[in-house]
Amino acid sequence: MKTLIFTDLDGTFLNHYDYSFDDSKEALAKIFKKNIPLIFTTSKTKVEVEVLQKKVGIKEPFIVENGAAIFFPNNYKNLDFSFLDKYEDYYILQLGLSYKQILNFYEKYKEEFGMFGFSDMSLQEVAKYTGLSVEEVELSKQRNFTEPFLLKDESILKNLQNLAATYNIKITKGGRFYHLIGEDQDKGRAVKKAKMIFKKVYEKKINSIALGDGENDLAMLENVIVPILIKNHKDEFIECDIKNIQKSTYQGSKGWNEMVLKNV
Repeated sequence: MKTLIFTDLDGTFLNHYDYSFDDSKEALAKIFKKNIPLIFTTSKTKVEVEVLQKKVGIKEPFIVENGAAIFFPNNYKNLDFSFLDKYEDYYILQLGLSYKQILNFYEKYKEEFGMFGFSDMSLQEVAKYTGLSVEEVELSKQRNFTEPFLLKDESILKNLQNLAATYNIKITKGGRFYHLIGEDQDKGRAVKKAKMIFKKVYEKKINSIALGDGENDLAMLENVIVPILIKNHKDEFIECDIKNIQKSTYQGSKGWNEMVLKNV
C-alpha cells in the first residue's frame, strides 16, 4: 500500500499570520525519509506552489486553485503519466473552467453584487488583505482558473450562488476570500482523481491522509482514509461532521507537525 498526504497550505501547513512552516520540520523529515508524496492542495496558484516547493525542498504533484487542476512533474519518480495532457513541464488533469470564463461572469455581475476581486485589486490592496509581500502578491495574481473576491454584503451570497450556478460556476469560502470556481471542481474531487491516478501508476492500493482547516477543505477531508482538522487562527475548529475526523491540539504548522507525526 502506498501512502499519500494531501495538505491545505494557508492556516494548515503554513501559519495564518506569518505563512511560516518552521514548526513542521520534524514531520517533513519523516515524510522525506519514508518517501511519501506530499501533495499541496490549495487555493494558491501554480506559480505560488512552485515557489513554496522550492523553499520546502520538494518537487511533488500538487493541486491548485481549490481543485481546478492537478499537476504531475515530468519524470516524477519515473512513473508514467503519459495518459494525461501535457502542460509546460507537467502532466495535467484539469477539472475547472478557464480563468477567462470565470472573469466573464465576474465582470458582468461585480457591480450588481458588490464583488471586489483579485483582478481589480492593486498589488498593495491584495497585500493588505492577505499579509503577503508585494512580490508574493504578484505570484498570487497569476491565476489560471479561479477568482478570489471580497463581498461587501454577505446577505446576498445565496442569490449570487444561484446566479453563478446558471453559468456552471460555484462559490467556495477560504480563510480570507470567497472564490468563484468551476461547478465541477473542488478539493475533494481533485483528491479523488489524484488517488485514482496514483493507484494506476503505482499499481498499488492507496492509503490517503489529508489535513485542512477551512470550509473549502471539507470535501478533501471527506475523500481520504485519514482526515485531519487543524485548529484555525481563531483557536477553534470549523463545523465538521466527518465521523472519523482527527483534530489537532495546535494551530497552523505546529498542529500540522503534531498530526503528521501521529499518522505516518
